[in-house]
Amino acid sequence: QVQLVESGGGMVEAGGSHRLSCSVPGSEFLVYAMKWYRQAPGKQRELVAGITRDGLTDYGDSIKGRFTISRDNAKNTITLEMNSLKPEDTAVYVCFAHVVGRGDYWGRGTQVTVSS
Repeated sequence: QVQLVESGGGMVEAGGSHRLSCSVPGSEFLVYAMKWYRQAPGKQRELVAGITRDGLTDYGDSIKGRFTISRDNAKNTITLEMNSLKPEDTAVYVCFAHVVGRGDYWGRGTQVTVSS
């Protein structure tokens, strides 16, 4: 059974840095794309960053230059390094994974709160 394990949510001051991780436990799963989305109250879900197994990355416009996504294929894990955080980065961050032959999966989400 495919599960996504998210970690790293919490509270951080504006201008600070924070890190989120998401993993798909199980070496039997071939994970192609993994992404972080976020949703703030009253707003639509938006792409934060994504990375393929080949290392191709994609970033949302609002976080370009501040966030960096990386991946460890051996562990099916992605890490999102968030720098220069702003109060408007406050949201529930949700991990997504496309598992080859099985489909798309979502994590439960983790809250990131940036205080001004």
